[in-house]
Amino acid sequence: MNLIVSDRNLAVFQENHPSIKFVDLSILNIANCVGCFGCWTKTPGKCVIRDDAVKVYPLIAASEQILYVSKIKYGGYDTIMKTMLERNIPVQQAFIRLFQGETHHVQRNVAAKKAVIIGYGDISAEEQKIFCRLVERNAKNMSFESYSVKFVSENEVEDAVRNEVAIWEK
Repeated sequence: MNLIVSDRNLAVFQENHPSIKFVDLSILNIANCVGCFGCWTKTPGKCVIRDDAVKVYPLIAASEQILYVSKIKYGGYDTIMKTMLERNIPVQQAFIRLFQGETHHVQRNVAAKKAVIIGYGDISAEEQKIFCRLVERNAKNMSFESYSVKFVSENEVEDAVRNEVAIWEK
């Protein structure tokens, strides 16, 4: 499955793209993770908070190609994307494994992914460097077999997404 998770509505998805699932986080009700680890102990693989995140994290886990679109603030994902990524914990198990010489959680039926992250906004060179390091670290926990990070201005987001979709549709 091809999946786009965005922190804003994208006009490109007014167009017909039957092979792509689009999730607009800005219209969803997603609460903050409370750190209870119920998704590991009480309801393994399922968050105990019953909101829209429970519809999104299974899509993220199943996707083979994923595009994240997020405003970048202080070298990290903006609030709505960060909240969703934190609520992705149910796709991991409480068990630890060695992965590329480091300890990481065992994944719970997570497909290996080709990922593209489009970060937008007024992003300094230092923030870009910090964000690239963040994505590099996250890639190991998010089952990215490959990834790229692209930075664009706010008014270039639609074109950047169209370019990525065109690559997927070839």
